[in-house]
Amino acid sequence: MRGNVIETVMGAVVLVAAALFLVFAYKTSQLRTVSGYEVSADFARVDGIHQGSDVRISGVKVGTVLAEDLDPKTFLATIRMSVDPAIQLPDDTVAAVTSSGLLGDKYCR
Repeated sequence: MRGNVIETVMGAVVLVAAALFLVFAYKTSQLRTVSGYEVSADFARVDGIHQGSDVRISGVKVGTVLAEDLDPKTFLATIRMSVDPAIQLPDDTVAAVTSSGLLGDKYCR
């Protein structure tokens, strides 16, 4: 009987530790959606970009990809992005799709 109590307590400790790890991982990651003003850009190819991808300037996350569509007239991919309102992009800003590493995710910059 005593063995069952110890196993139950150890199981509870493991579950609490796992929950604390998940909370820590979520808080330290940049998995948040940036709400702000909407910007759109046209690209010839958007391989690897999807809803929720990061929008970065100089490696810092400043936005999130909201949607991707295909323009039926020009056959270009249109990406709608939400950019942090604290970041005011100039009118002549150029967007590009880049990779964060050799095997990393793609993002808009």
